[in-house]
Amino acid sequence: MITRRLLIGAGVAAIGAGAFGRFASAAAGGTYEVTLTEAEWRKRLTPAQFAVLREEATERPYTSPLLEEHRAGTFACAGCALPLFSSTTKFDSGTGWPSFWQPLPKAVGTTSDTSFGMVRTEVHCARCGGHLGHVFDDGPKPTGLRYCMNGVALAFTPGSA
Repeated sequence: MITRRLLIGAGVAAIGAGAFGRFASAAAGGTYEVTLTEAEWRKRLTPAQFAVLREEATERPYTSPLLEEHRAGTFACAGCALPLFSSTTKFDSGTGWPSFWQPLPKAVGTTSDTSFGMVRTEVHCARCGGHLGHVFDDGPKPTGLRYCMNGVALAFTPGSA
């Protein structure tokens, strides 16, 4: 039986083999408060951050140190530092990526993503348009949502959440 997780796993395997998704960032088509040239983004971000935030790549599962981050604090966009998620909404989804059941108000936007032969909802930073991950409707209460984020697209700041 083919499940969504099996399909996602196949997509991740393809990404790991070098097929970095659509290569057309959501940021390219939108108007955002933080807009930089490709060269400026490359200077600001690590190669892995650039691949995810600007080219919509996906990091390999279980590779992000933020997966095991359990302190109180805030997860922000690694591209522009906009606070995105409170640690109080983080949960272990068992998928290998940091997951949250709710973003902070006005922190993220969404677009339809039809890559890899499936329909998903892409999540991007509301300030810079950077690709963060995807949201699914199989999360915990109270929202029932699972914001499955690439850890490399996030920066964690400890403190009150």
